[in-house]
Amino acid sequence: MTLQQLEYVLALDKTRHFVRAAEICGVTQPTLSAMIQKLEDELDCKIFDRSRQPIEPTKIGKQIIDQAQVIIYQTNQLKESIKTEKGSLTGILNLAIIPTIAPYLLPQFIALFKDMYPDITLKVSEMHTDTIIQKLRIAEIDMAILSTPLEDPHILEVPLYYEKFIAYISPKDPIYERTQLSATDMPLDRLWVLEEGHCLRNQVFNFCNKKPHHDSTYEAGSIDTLVKIVDINGGYTVIPELHIELLNDRQKLNLREIVKPEATREISVVIRHDFVREGLLNAVAECVKQIIPSHMLDARLKKFAIRI
Repeated sequence: MTLQQLEYVLALDKTRHFVRAAEICGVTQPTLSAMIQKLEDELDCKIFDRSRQPIEPTKIGKQIIDQAQVIIYQTNQLKESIKTEKGSLTGILNLAIIPTIAPYLLPQFIALFKDMYPDITLKVSEMHTDTIIQKLRIAEIDMAILSTPLEDPHILEVPLYYEKFIAYISPKDPIYERTQLSATDMPLDRLWVLEEGHCLRNQVFNFCNKKPHHDSTYEAGSIDTLVKIVDINGGYTVIPELHIELLNDRQKLNLREIVKPEATREISVVIRHDFVREGLLNAVAECVKQIIPSHMLDARLKKFAIRI
């Protein structure tokens, strides 16, 4: 078994086509086919079901592919850690971010990261939390920025900043006259929320001390849409603190602080426990520190570099 064979397996799983996989790997199709066949013979099992079109991994093949992904990931980590020890940050960073953070962080982050670390190829994807956890486990991504805690023993969390939630209320709603809101002041029958899959949705229900069910006729896919729905249809929603800068002056009059309890979320960068590219982790943290207001940053992040 060789690393090259594992790379061929991953390429074939990605493309589900021998010719395209061979093109990705820079070899001929017969060479790739022969090397995968040799690996199957060595393991005494079929990794791919070639009778299907497109081809599919077998049940045991899926397990082999997941493990191959981790082995290649750890091999690349070893190479990158050596480069880091020599004082250079290079390579590829596959970063995931949840949709309720991306609009506030990503535009500036991409520009800043490319400027500060030109030798790193940055690849960013928006994903829901469940997908991020799954892809971290199989080493398909390097790290992610999302809301924590996850309470997953296989994932290491490094807090970056803490963000308040703010109520955004239509002037037509009865609770508009209140200067502050508590959990008991927030009825579900007029609350507009994000669709299933967004962790922010569950966080809203949690601090409202309510079960995740209500009678709204629409659940939005973005916070910007929620704000527009409130503007036209009435009711209220809950938005992250960083969204305030995207509101116009008239809309900012509709904001109310949430107290008793204060509603906040912790935003962290998360990695696998076997992640070794400390320099890359600190590069991400450094960019975040330059974007997020100082009062929101984790106190430890302000003073210390991240050690893993």
